[in-house]
Amino acid sequence: MADPRVQFLRQNQTEAELLLWHQLRDKRVGGLRFRRQYRLGPYIVDFVCLSEHLVIEIDGPSHELTFDADARRTRWLENQGFRVVRFSNEQVMSELAGVVQTIAAVLTRESET
Repeated sequence: MADPRVQFLRQNQTEAELLLWHQLRDKRVGGLRFRRQYRLGPYIVDFVCLSEHLVIEIDGPSHELTFDADARRTRWLENQGFRVVRFSNEQVMSELAGVVQTIAAVLTRESET
């Protein structure tokens, strides 16, 4: 059964999430499959590449108010073997090519280790 919260988040993505999703979908980065608004344990992450254990989070202005919760979330994900990379909405909106290059570089470093 589909998770209604996941469905809601997919249907109501931010502009930054939509822009990045159009870059990540269809194995456009490193030939790897990304999923969006994906549940990992108690959390729903913005994007994840399961095969590389990479989580990408896009943080809007509200994340300044949830710093402690975000830190707990990141620790939990890292304890599950995931690497977490965070970008701000502003970075995605103004530096999309650089964000995608950073993700590709992280994936390249992970596959070399």
